[in-house]
Amino acid sequence: MQDAPQALAGLKVLELGQLIAGPFAAKMFGEFGADVVKIEPVGTGDPLRRWRVMRDGTSLWWHVQTRNKRSVALDLKSAEGQDIVKRLVAEADIVIENFSPGRLEKWGLGWEVLSALNPRLIMVRISGYGQTGPYRDRPGFGVIGEAMGGIRYLTGQPGESTVRVGVSLGDSLAALYGVIGALLALQERHTSGKGQYIDVALYESVFAMMESLIPEYDAADVIREPGGSALPGITPSNAYRCADGREVLIAGNGDSIFKRLMNVIGRDDLGEDPELAHNDGRNTRAAEIDAAIGEWTAQHTREDVLAALEAARVPSGHPYNAADIVADPHYAAREMIQQITTPEGRDLKVPGVLPRLSRTPGRIGGGGPQLGAHTRAVLDELGIDRATQDAMAERGLLEDAGDEA
Repeated sequence: MQDAPQALAGLKVLELGQLIAGPFAAKMFGEFGADVVKIEPVGTGDPLRRWRVMRDGTSLWWHVQTRNKRSVALDLKSAEGQDIVKRLVAEADIVIENFSPGRLEKWGLGWEVLSALNPRLIMVRISGYGQTGPYRDRPGFGVIGEAMGGIRYLTGQPGESTVRVGVSLGDSLAALYGVIGALLALQERHTSGKGQYIDVALYESVFAMMESLIPEYDAADVIREPGGSALPGITPSNAYRCADGREVLIAGNGDSIFKRLMNVIGRDDLGEDPELAHNDGRNTRAAEIDAAIGEWTAQHTREDVLAALEAARVPSGHPYNAADIVADPHYAAREMIQQITTPEGRDLKVPGVLPRLSRTPGRIGGGGPQLGAHTRAVLDELGIDRATQDAMAERGLLEDAGDEA
């Protein structure tokens, strides 16, 4: 569906962020047709260019996080660079930034200044603790937001050190809330004709995922504790070891599902026990139920366990690693693994685009751009003559992909 219209075609987005949260949000706009201009520091670019596994001198993550964007390398500390940003803002629909609160204000690019230039502007501001409050000026990365938001306390085995989720979950959640906020503001702008800013805090984005954590503490004085591989309060939902040493995940916590699960493992006595008919009763005997399931899985290979559970329509699966994902036919059928060509001419498998829209789907235009690959083109569009651009380049205030960094 490469020729299908795109939902955000015609929308102009200016990305002033770096690393994860801000760029993740801007990536989603680009996947659905918005013109995303990414401002990067001259010489170094976004630090993400050098994070994790590298190939051809560039992070492989870069080709996911920065796809469908145009790279402009500018010195935002200079008056000339700030002026160019203001000119871009005058034509933009959305600005996305994730600097520490106050950084843009120091450069003369804060909300008050930019919204005066463009009253229809929508600005997404992502930071560790938000734009207000006593912690506003603290440095805040995703892992700290995950800790303060409550999820870090719950991950890991009871009595042991907390465990980090293996991805930048806090940043990604904040990015998603930023996108939602921007789309809400766009919808409201149709009525008012005015823009607004969206204040997203990493810790709040994590905290919003914490389900009944606070009302349980407030009304029942319960502080939820780490549950290891189980989901405390919901039974059975756990990981179980099989005869071949591999692990399966079984979610038999629906009332009818529980009966079917007990039938599969030969424990109809539990399945028909009236005390276990509903989750609250099962939860009081979680250890007994988990032991019965674990005894059964320990006698069978993972494949046999999963086949039996699938036949009985009991939700089950196993932890996927990268190789499992790439080899899985369902991922392939839904085109969730796509192949692109990087600017270096190399093929690369990357994740597909979400969410799925039936008529105006998102798509991937290629890998992440080289530093400053679009500097000249964007400045040309602003009407900045080449002599001025050359003078800025000589002073190190801008860079294009042809310059030597």
